Amino acid sequence: MEDYNKIIEAIGVKFIKARRIEVLRTIVVNDFYDVDNTMILVNKGSIFYGDKKTELSKGDILFIPSGRTTSITFGSDSEAKPTGNSGLDKFFLQTTTSSGKDNFSLISFLTKVFNSVNFFQSLDIPAFKIESWKIMADLIAEVIEESNSSLIGKERVVALDTERLVVELIRYVLDKELFKEQINTNATYFKDPRLLDIFSYIRENLNEDLSNKTLSNVANVSEDYVGQYFKMLTGINPQDYIEYQRMERAVFLLRTTKKSVREIGKEVGYKDTAYFCRRFKLMFSVSAGKMRKKDSLTNV
Repeated sequence: MEDYNKIIEAIGVKFIKARRIEVLRTIVVNDFYDVDNTMILVNKGSIFYGDKKTELSKGDILFIPSGRTTSITFGSDSEAKPTGNSGLDKFFLQTTTSSGKDNFSLISFLTKVFNSVNFFQSLDIPAFKIESWKIMADLIAEVIEESNSSLIGKERVVALDTERLVVELIRYVLDKELFKEQINTNATYFKDPRLLDIFSYIRENLNEDLSNKTLSNVANVSEDYVGQYFKMLTGINPQDYIEYQRMERAVFLLRTTKKSVREIGKEVGYKDTAYFCRRFKLMFSVSAGKMRKKDSLTNV
């Protein structure tokens, strides 16, 4: 229990977006993906997800960890044609404040340990269903109501409610004994100072050389060993982790600045713009330019 409390204390939570969305026509998204954690609460109607088309009904929540791809069907028309993540638009879905038609609530947020590691992404777990967990549903509803209000202090309330939502999510996972091995592994490597130094160095030097040789100097281990050491503790090799961090930063810059794709590529460590664009599209199934215009469901 003490280790779990330490993990929770180390997690920094950042609210990204929240809204209620109405389903106008059934849409099948084969490759829903976001760099933020996403929670989808069904208010009315049905949603299906995953290869087995698992159904979520009113009151159920779908949690999609940062960086995970899953299939989602919004609506129940079995004849609906699949589309990609970039195919979401107001022809199928639109933001709403009413509850008359089939609709769902969505909230997205970041969870970073020591401001370095996406906590849920680091667990390498799939999207999963949360059945009728009222306290989380109430928190999602409150975040949406508060974020749409003009009340003073709404940003503080939204931040606090989002933090509480993350704590309740971890409590749910522990209560249902889900992903125990992955969480226990994380509890171990978050204590390793050399690994934390690597995380910190990568975060602060995304546009610099981040070869295994450089990382070995940071951790004070041999170049031959650093990749094995990193993967042994995290489950992924350092270069895959670095690329994910670079792409996550690129998405943030696309969303929040007017910098060109070329400028963003260089800022996150890619000297060759064409290579950056190829890697970006391979990871997100959409070009950097299109993601800027309409990056995910959260922009509907």
